[in-house]
Amino acid sequence: MKKVISLAMALAMSAAALAAFAACTPENDNSGENGAPEPPVYTVYAPDGAPALALANAIDKSTDGSFEFHIVASGTITAQVTGESPAADFCVLPVNAAAKLLGTGETYRMLGTVTNGNMYFLTTGDNAQLTTDSLDVLVGKTVGVVQLNNVPGLTFQTVLKANELDYQILSSETTEATDKVNLQPIQDAASGVTPAGGCDYYLCPEPAATSKLNATASSANPFKLAGSLQALYGDGTGYPQAVLVAKTSVIGDSYGAAMVGDMIEYMEGSAQFLAEADPSEVVALLADKYTQGMTPSLNADNLNSTVIANCSVRFTAAQACKERVNTFLAELIAISPDFTSVVLDAFYYQP
Repeated sequence: MKKVISLAMALAMSAAALAAFAACTPENDNSGENGAPEPPVYTVYAPDGAPALALANAIDKSTDGSFEFHIVASGTITAQVTGESPAADFCVLPVNAAAKLLGTGETYRMLGTVTNGNMYFLTTGDNAQLTTDSLDVLVGKTVGVVQLNNVPGLTFQTVLKANELDYQILSSETTEATDKVNLQPIQDAASGVTPAGGCDYYLCPEPAATSKLNATASSANPFKLAGSLQALYGDGTGYPQAVLVAKTSVIGDSYGAAMVGDMIEYMEGSAQFLAEADPSEVVALLADKYTQGMTPSLNADNLNSTVIANCSVRFTAAQACKERVNTFLAELIAISPDFTSVVLDAFYYQP
């Protein structure tokens, strides 16, 4: 009987020892080969549309699983960088939102700008092309503006202000003025931008702008391209539309800092990659990164080399564009004080 009890106790002790050993094996502590910890996977988010194009080169070049890419509806992008545990390690988002939500540099820092405007003017008939020298032709005209109360519309207002052109925003209580530029808010480019819509010009984003040009080309009153907002703003090279930010905790970690360097390198190659890639390749790269159930705004039917070029994907590092971003934010605030915020120097990433 004593032998039986001793054997049972020995078996129980052996089982406990095996369980303790199993708890320390690589399978249970996420260790890699030779017991080394598996490196973390960093999440990268961008909103649908032109900013998503900025991810294409990173998706193409990052093949080791270090990054996990997500393209979400534009209305949900700020949710990825807010809250107690933000989902995004890296995030592309509009500069105004980045400044207002993250401008202290406490939780995120800006690595650089990634898109520089994708807004184009459409018109019909004999209406003139819009340049910095001919902008006064808009006096007495009506311009339908998609996203009038967002970055594109406010940027256009800064352009009018810089050129000392008076303007008014039309509503049910205002009528068109002959001595001002009349701005008509347009909710949706798909239904609101039309040759029969009653506006002399429309300010429309890509890819909708090119789609409108193509769709009306054979009609009796086709749209024609009348200029770009990018050419009218500042020195004509565009405005800081979307920026890339990274968590300060990632930047401060030795391994994470290396991944920040990799991500910046991918972004620096974005412009050349998009210029050389076949549009179908770009569509394929982005295809499985969208939130399940989303209908992407960029697809095989509307993405071509012209649209890609017109989306102005071009990376400028934070320290190189710091002054430009600060100036732009100040201009937006002058038009709409609560729209965005000034930022601290800590917001700008310093390698």
